Amino acid sequence: QVQLVESGGGLVQAGGSLRLSCAVSGSIFSINAMGWYRQAPGKQRELVAHINSGGTTTSADSVKGRFTISRDNAKNTLYLEMNSLKRKDTAVYYCNADIIEWSTSNWVPVPARNYWGQGTQVTVSS
Repeated sequence: QVQLVESGGGLVQAGGSLRLSCAVSGSIFSINAMGWYRQAPGKQRELVAHINSGGTTTSADSVKGRFTISRDNAKNTLYLEMNSLKRKDTAVYYCNADIIEWSTSNWVPVPARNYWGQGTQVTVSS
């Protein structure tokens, strides 16, 4: 029942900006840590940025100073503000989250499970 849906990807020129969003829906008790990952053609998926339930963030060295991760708990939404985009940022960006759900059988919280979104394409041109 839980799903994560990314949006906001697209084509942008180098030096430009984009904001990605990840909307979480379902029978949710709470959302713990969340993060953005990306995967470029021929490369492994890598962590871009991470934010815990208290709002503490980390980011990969390759995006520090350019990307900012944030969350709106009231909207169950994760964001990635991407500035000063470079060609090397071209990739499919995926939302990830650890989510505590309500049990569908007995209406109590269950241990957190990890979920992925379907991804959104970001392409940076020269």
